[in-house]
Amino acid sequence: MKHNFNAGPSILPRIAIENAAKAVLDLNGIGLSLLEISHRSKDFDAVMDETVALFRELLNIPDNYSVIFVGGGASTQFFHIPYNLLEKKAGYVNTGVWAKKAIKEAKLFGETIVVASSEDKNFTYIPKGFEIPDDLDYLHITTNNTIYGTEYHTDIDSPVPLVADMSSDILSRPVDVSKYGLIYGGVQKNMGPAGAAFVIVREDLLGKVSRPLPSMVDYRNHIKNNSMFNTPPVFTIYVIRETLKWLKSIGGVNAIQKRNQEKAQLLYDEIDRNTLFKGTAEKEDRSLMNICFVMNDGYEDLASEFMTFAGEQGMVGIKGHRLVGGFRASTYNALPKESVEALVACMQEFERKHK
Repeated sequence: MKHNFNAGPSILPRIAIENAAKAVLDLNGIGLSLLEISHRSKDFDAVMDETVALFRELLNIPDNYSVIFVGGGASTQFFHIPYNLLEKKAGYVNTGVWAKKAIKEAKLFGETIVVASSEDKNFTYIPKGFEIPDDLDYLHITTNNTIYGTEYHTDIDSPVPLVADMSSDILSRPVDVSKYGLIYGGVQKNMGPAGAAFVIVREDLLGKVSRPLPSMVDYRNHIKNNSMFNTPPVFTIYVIRETLKWLKSIGGVNAIQKRNQEKAQLLYDEIDRNTLFKGTAEKEDRSLMNICFVMNDGYEDLASEFMTFAGEQGMVGIKGHRLVGGFRASTYNALPKESVEALVACMQEFERKHK
């Protein structure tokens, strides 16, 4: 059996994969594949409408926010956001690689300042207690840092519109959407296959910048056209719908948060107990989605052996990001607890081999 800890594209609910596979052969018995229908057809209209409705329901998104799905990933949104929102000055919290990429793009559009950073300790913690200037057009945060294994566990208060990249922890915990001006992310972690990004935006923030906006960049065009201003990623959106249906069927975001907490606790407890391994993130900021660890002091030369051993035990995707090394177990929503238990057993057996 394979245990899929890939960081993204990542594990999806089996039922979503099976239903999508059927639709690829024949969508709703219409005699056509999902891959060949018109995005303007009533069949896909229904898919899009249900996808948006489920997303709104699961996150309890207020009526004054719009939801869109667009092609590309979060990296495209790194410049779409300042294009639409940055007029005078934007603030960013630097918590890792993806935050730095977003900062780089924003600087092309206007004054961009870093209001807080955890770079001094190699991004192993989430900055806290920093002052947020009240003259910012928005403050940008990355709520979960896949490479370093840190995560915001609460919705912060901000005196300016809060923009959040939630690519890797969306739908993993309840979120007070009203505390944010805009939430966005790639869908290839907890929502579907690669190929699309979601944007949740408070409508009154749009149309305020003085620069002209290219049609495809202007969020208002996508909102007015129900995410079909151009041909959307039809297959990806279908799988998103199936994943959201699965999430609703098991109790929604509150239920999945409990599951995620249990999975993460199980693995973190083993990392802290096992003499061969140690965690890399500050304990209070440890991610529930990306659990990063390395060999303990004195056992560094066992890293390659453990990677091979774990692979033989069916563990897939646990190699750490090339920037930090070590190991990373991504425990997204669809990962069953049994896979975490299998990884823990693997770590325990490896420890016994080297005692």
